[in-house]
Amino acid sequence: MALYFSLILHGMSDLFFLSTGYLRASCMMESMELLNQSQVSEFILLGLTSSQDIEFLLFALFSVIYVVTVLGNLLIIVTVFNTPNLNTPMYFLLGNLSFVDMTLASFATPKMILNLLKKQKIISFAGCFTQIFLLHLLGGVEMVLLVSMAFDRYVAICKPLHYMTIMNKKVCVLLVVTSWLLGLLHSGLQIPFAVNLPFCGPNVVDSIFCDLPLVTKLACVDTYLVQIVIVANSGIISLSCFIILLISYSLILITIKNHSPTGQSKAHSTLTAHITVVILFFGPCIFIYIWPFSNYSVDKFLAVFYTIITPILNPIIYTLRNKEMKISMKKLWRAFVNSREDT
Repeated sequence: MALYFSLILHGMSDLFFLSTGYLRASCMMESMELLNQSQVSEFILLGLTSSQDIEFLLFALFSVIYVVTVLGNLLIIVTVFNTPNLNTPMYFLLGNLSFVDMTLASFATPKMILNLLKKQKIISFAGCFTQIFLLHLLGGVEMVLLVSMAFDRYVAICKPLHYMTIMNKKVCVLLVVTSWLLGLLHSGLQIPFAVNLPFCGPNVVDSIFCDLPLVTKLACVDTYLVQIVIVANSGIISLSCFIILLISYSLILITIKNHSPTGQSKAHSTLTAHITVVILFFGPCIFIYIWPFSNYSVDKFLAVFYTIITPILNPIIYTLRNKEMKISMKKLWRAFVNSREDT
């Protein structure tokens, strides 16, 4: 477990310390030259389309998806933490993943939905960088949580006799806290470079929300080195987590070949849900940051998929493919209905 997180942590910290000195010096020198120039106080988001009819359709569609996403993930959280049968490490991590998904869907989606009804989509400077900070914070947290869930499945399947000893309550809490710390580190390494850049002219962001690669391009100085750090930072954590997950699930699949057919079926069902979430989450993320500035229409689609579609997949995949979760939800619903009838 320590090896999983040390690989990510060391890679990010080494990158940061190697680039900090030079980047700060170069950015400060160029910023001083532009200090007296007017600063941008807001950014204009171009959104998905210029067609008002399509925007109305997207408003209705995204509103429904957002409500279902929030309610679905909230239902998972309530079910996990109110059902004794689900008081296991896997469901504890799943409940935390649902919380992150619900927050990830809310950091930019409500404003994006409201912007679909506006002709001019404006966001303040502070609001823009708040979106950037939350995007990378929550994205980093979710990546590490998915690694934690893979570690949990590895221990459960490959070391079943030691499962409850290794995955005790303290370890589960430590995994969640570590995911938030690494997410904070991932976001904190990049934001200071971007927020201190001088923005004195262009303020049009060709996207549905603010993200670092597009916003840094609007600065009045050469941001080539800053963009390299952004791509390297996000690319390293995305790719390293993805590789660790591939190795983990490969080891698990090799191990379950020796299990009984019944055990294989249950393990395959659980792993299929996990692997599906991993691929759908990491695919757009790796594409955006390993091949940035490629095609704006593709990037917009991936941005929508990453922030709106992906968070709804968690409740869909984990509930439809999980008998325990479906049974627990039905019991919780019956208990709720009975309590209302009694009153």
